[in-house]
Amino acid sequence: MPKAKPNKDLETFPNPAPGRDYAIHMEMPEFTCLCPKTGQPDFAELDLDYVPNKKCVELKSLKLYIWSFRNEGRFHEAVTNEILDDLVRATSPRYMRLTARFLVRGGIYTTVTAEHGDARKWGPTLQQSST
Repeated sequence: MPKAKPNKDLETFPNPAPGRDYAIHMEMPEFTCLCPKTGQPDFAELDLDYVPNKKCVELKSLKLYIWSFRNEGRFHEAVTNEILDDLVRATSPRYMRLTARFLVRGGIYTTVTAEHGDARKWGPTLQQSST
């Protein structure tokens, strides 16, 4: 049986309800990258909320994509925006928000939130998906 390997290929599938506005909420509790200054691991929980347009992201490819950062040096702000940009490029959503909550480093917790689209328009839909 072939073993899964981390990679940057994000696969998609057709939105099964493209005529309806609905939110998808995903939690990824095991994100890891490396501090570009020290090489030490940085751990984060990622929350992805999006309102799909014509495409949805396939879960296994998302898992392998997230895993691909494990040995790469990235600042928190840079990696959060890079992931959002790649997901937006792959899915062209109506709206997308990625929140990365990094565990403590030097006594400081860091949370980075990046958005694509108008949060005011999709707020009620997104609030329902994350409860």
